[in-house]
Order: sequence, then structure tokens, then C-alpha cells
Amino acid sequence: MFLNLKYPKYTYDDYKNWEGRWELIDGIPYAMTPMPPPKHQRVSNNIAWQLNELLKDCEKCKAYLPVDWKIDENTVVQPDNLVLCYEVGDKPYITKAPTLIFEILSKSTAFKDLNIKYKLYEKEGVKYYVVVNVEDTIAKVYELKDYRFVKIADAINDKVKFDLEGCEIEFDFSLIWE
Repeated sequence: MFLNLKYPKYTYDDYKNWEGRWELIDGIPYAMTPMPPPKHQRVSNNIAWQLNELLKDCEKCKAYLPVDWKIDENTVVQPDNLVLCYEVGDKPYITKAPTLIFEILSKSTAFKDLNIKYKLYEKEGVKYYVVVNVEDTIAKVYELKDYRFVKIADAINDKVKFDLEGCEIEFDFSLIWE
């Protein structure tokens, strides 16, 4: 016998009143606690530093740390590192897909990052999705081609080119690992 349980669905109006860090995907809340461990944060910092350096002369694209991406009333996510190639505006969140997203895996977020967010980012038209595995020191780099993510690299100490809107950068993965 199967239980037919109905779970509550939440909206952005609920989300914006919650304490702590959360993501909301299809009305389902995901806690973003505890805080990522120091190794995770160092890698994220190294990614952010390199992106800022690579994009310093790019007029259109800028690097960001976690910011709310409100996809619709039932879905708000916070990528670890992202590149936006458009004007952000005055809202407390973005509404358009980032061009490049880095998600850093942790035990508590791995399933969501590798499955739920992978499909969500693919559907929303993110051009590049990079899944960083700090424990195994490897980054899987995906590019959106014909509406599907295609893996273009398993980067460890590799340099990978990203063709952003108006800028091309060569990201050196050897510089992010501790």
C-alpha cells in the first residue's frame, strides 16, 4: 500500500521571509545549511578571483558569488559562482539565466547539483555549467548544445575556453584547487 502524501508547495513570497539560506525548486524548499566547509569556500573564492581577473576588461560580463536567481514564483536558486552577461537592475534577485555557472559539490548538495539543478539549468538555457568536485579535484564542464548539456571537459589542471557574450576567457582549473 502506498501513501498518497501531499506536501505543501511554497512560493517566492514564502521564501523571502525564511531565515537562513534556502533554495526553492518547484515549490520544494532545500536548506543550504550548514555552511560549506572551509575547503569548499576556498575553492569558490579561487574561482571568483580568477573570474574577476579574466573578466576585468569585458564590458558586458561580470562575475558574482551566490545571488538569488528567481526563475519563477516557485523556483529560486543560488549558484555558488556565476557569470552574468547582462545588466542586473535594482531587484534583489536576477531573473535571466546566467551564462556560466559553477556549483561546488558537497555531500549535502551533490544529488541536487548533479540531477535537479543540472536539468533545471539545462532547461533554462545556461550556456556553461561546471560541477566542481573538491574531494576528487575534478571539474566536469558542460556546454549547452541543441538545448542539451554536452560534457566538454573533465578538468583537473586544464585550461578551458568559455565563449561568453562578447568575451572569450580561458579558465585555468589548476589555480582553483588548494
